[in-house]
Amino acid sequence: MSVQKVALITASSAGLGAQIARVFAPDFRIVINYASNHSRAQQLLDELSSIPCTHSSPSTPRFHLLQADVSSKPSVETLVTATLQTMGRLDVVVSNAGWTRMTDFHDIEQGVVDDDWDRCFTMNVKTHLWLAYAAKDALAASDGTFISTASVAGVKPSGSSLAYSVTKAAQIHLVKGLAVILAPQIRVNCVSPGLMLTEWGMQFPEAKRENAKNNTKLKRLATVEDVAEQVRTLALSRSATGQNLCIDGGSSL
Repeated sequence: MSVQKVALITASSAGLGAQIARVFAPDFRIVINYASNHSRAQQLLDELSSIPCTHSSPSTPRFHLLQADVSSKPSVETLVTATLQTMGRLDVVVSNAGWTRMTDFHDIEQGVVDDDWDRCFTMNVKTHLWLAYAAKDALAASDGTFISTASVAGVKPSGSSLAYSVTKAAQIHLVKGLAVILAPQIRVNCVSPGLMLTEWGMQFPEAKRENAKNNTKLKRLATVEDVAEQVRTLALSRSATGQNLCIDGGSSL
């Protein structure tokens, strides 16, 4: 009889993280991590609880909320420890946190703000390293997988800021490095969405959103549903590691 697997999803109370949780909900037990908005996280938990469980031998609890500031290394370590204490195991980590500040990518004056670089490097690179390191023993024990949310801005110079683009490229290379280091027990991959019209994506001016759509080969922007389904595919794959999956309508081609 198969044991029900456990997924930890960071920054998962809204947007892409929440949709990944919905896609995993039927057969995974899930830890939802949020930074500060408890009521929004609780709303998602209530929604997930209404999704029927398809696993043949479900365990409890099915879902659990954990607050953590993933820009803090000790907080990331505590998040993993608390997940294991509550759930007893860990099979999938979706490292979904990130940060940027909206700028004009083509304006070099806006591209040299030290605070942006420091925060982008912490949230787009270091937090993923901290989480992978904290979870490595538990994931090795379950032949688990670590999946990180990067961006097409890390593949093609573009996006909300130069600091964001460069640190997303570093994040993709980190994933490849971790895939080498943590093999053969742990598979490490990332997804690189194009612009998604989440709460965050809607901060872009309408002209920029329309331009982004027109720059895709498919003339459509990726949706959170598209990306979440691919995260699930990577979680279930036994053979993919060190891969960066661009879900961008072909905009990076």
